[in-house]
Amino acid sequence: MAHIDLPYGRATLPLELPEERITAVLRSRADEYTPDASEEALVINALQNPIGSPTLSQLSKSARHVVIITSDHTRPVPSHITMPLLLEAVRKGSEETQITILIATGLHRETTRDELRDRFGDDIVSNEHIVVHNAKDDSSLVLKGILPSGGELWLNRLVDEADLLIAEGFIEPHFFAGFSGGRKAVLPGIAGAATVLWNHNAGFIGDPNSRAGILESNIINRDMLFASRKVNLRFVLNVAIGPDKKIIGAFSGDPEKAHSSGCEFVKTLAKVPAARSDVVITTNGGYPLDQNIYQAVKSMSAAEPCLNDGGVVIACSRCEDGHGGETFYRDFSGAKDIESLWERISNTPSEETKPDQWQSQVLARIMRRFKIIMVTDPSVAQLVSDMKMHYAKDLHDALQLAEKLQGRKGSVTIIPDGVSVIVG
Repeated sequence: MAHIDLPYGRATLPLELPEERITAVLRSRADEYTPDASEEALVINALQNPIGSPTLSQLSKSARHVVIITSDHTRPVPSHITMPLLLEAVRKGSEETQITILIATGLHRETTRDELRDRFGDDIVSNEHIVVHNAKDDSSLVLKGILPSGGELWLNRLVDEADLLIAEGFIEPHFFAGFSGGRKAVLPGIAGAATVLWNHNAGFIGDPNSRAGILESNIINRDMLFASRKVNLRFVLNVAIGPDKKIIGAFSGDPEKAHSSGCEFVKTLAKVPAARSDVVITTNGGYPLDQNIYQAVKSMSAAEPCLNDGGVVIACSRCEDGHGGETFYRDFSGAKDIESLWERISNTPSEETKPDQWQSQVLARIMRRFKIIMVTDPSVAQLVSDMKMHYAKDLHDALQLAEKLQGRKGSVTIIPDGVSVIVG
């Protein structure tokens, strides 16, 4: 009997399964990777040896106003380590520099004060100027041009007030943008709602190159790169993290060169071959990425390449924040069936893209071919059912339900952290 602990919220879920049923366990090699320095030392070394750029201290010498873009509450960026070092580097260049920390929420809900303290610590929240981006506040936005794909580029107007624009973040495979990090801090991070909706339209999401691990031929990435260049994003600090959310690699400097270097590092660890099975068990890697059903779609997409026809995804996600998007929820709860929802989204013109449509599109794509069982908190059970998926209170019940749906005890592939791997 095999025993595997799967990340779930701030704890784990135990899985016990006969070894003969397991086709493969697909893990990022980050699980086994041991960095040659501490987390802080890795970041300091990256800041002292930027890729394709002067140091941050040199760049900030003549800056009157520095804006640091950072991720919101849905991303496990270790800002309690990275942000103090970024602030120190900026102030080493100029003690008089005004600094604004800009929280890149994209179209997510506003990050709360408690979540800011959880991310940065009391000292930074109490003493630094922090602005939470609001994509729907037109008064806070400025038009910066037209995207290569034709949409208007609306961004937080702080990009025009900054002498030096920098960003921090972390790099992981992203299910339609290729990788997170780098340019994504700008678009969708601090973009207006209209710009995010355009960039996430049905045609782009449906493009076969809009997948994890693909950047060069990815039309969504092309618009993101244009946005970061348009506002002269000068410097990034991006980290790679292991399964325990600790830093295993750090990359700073030119936004494109440093990000590219980080992506190559992550790709060498994340790329795993698909292992076909009747059932795939996956997770979102625990908190904070498993806060809602919306985010859980990411790990479900990692299961797709591994499923036989008629397969079942068992997605383990704590979902303490519920569905994660009202429009996303209503897409499924209000649909007659998955096929009609798929047709409606697929035929939606770019300029009529609705909030959360992209997540609904990917989930519908999966549900057209496979059944989904969600192992989640009982408080979310009705939401799961409303969205035409199946609920199970634990993995034992989920496997029994999968057996009932398929009429047999099928083979199983396990992906302990679906957002950390590139399957294929």
